[in-house]
Parts: sequence; structure tokens; C-alpha cells
Amino acid sequence: MKLMKTVALDLPALAFVVVTRAALAAGLGLLVSGTLTARQRRSVGTALVGIGAATTIPALISVLRGISRFRSLRATPVERDSRLIGLTRFPRKGDEATG
Repeated sequence: MKLMKTVALDLPALAFVVVTRAALAAGLGLLVSGTLTARQRRSVGTALVGIGAATTIPALISVLRGISRFRSLRATPVERDSRLIGLTRFPRKGDEATG
């Protein structure tokens, strides 16, 4: 079974990652397309690829921080209520043994 990874990114960080990936993809698309003249295609495509490549490291750092932020949120200890110790918990829907 493969576990899903969760990343906690704020909206500006997510937008940054999406825009930089889009610039990289658009630059690669322009480099291989035939819609512009060869010189225009190389100039614009190279610029977009350069922007996308140059912003890859900051985008990666942002994503890694989001992963660590999620892990730190998940690692907070569960509070215990001493008033509930010894009480009976009745079964709920979904508590049945799966197997």
C-alpha cells in the first residue's frame, strides 16, 4: 500500500510553485513549436526555461518547508483529559474489525 504525502503550503507559495513550473513548461513548448520564427522562439523559449530553472531551487525549498510544517503540525501531542479515564466508549459505525 502506498501512502499519500501531504504538504502544507500557503497560497503565495503554491502560486509561486505553479507559476514557475508553468514558465518552464511554456519555455520548453516554445522551443519545440514552430509558431514563431526560429530567432524569436529561441529567445523567448530560452528566457522562460531560464526563469523556470532559476526558480526551481526556491520552489523546492518552499515545498520542503511545507512538508516539514505539516509534520510539525501532526507531531503535536494529544491532550489527555483525566476526567475521561475509566469511562466506557461505545462502538461507533466503522469500528467493526476489517479484515
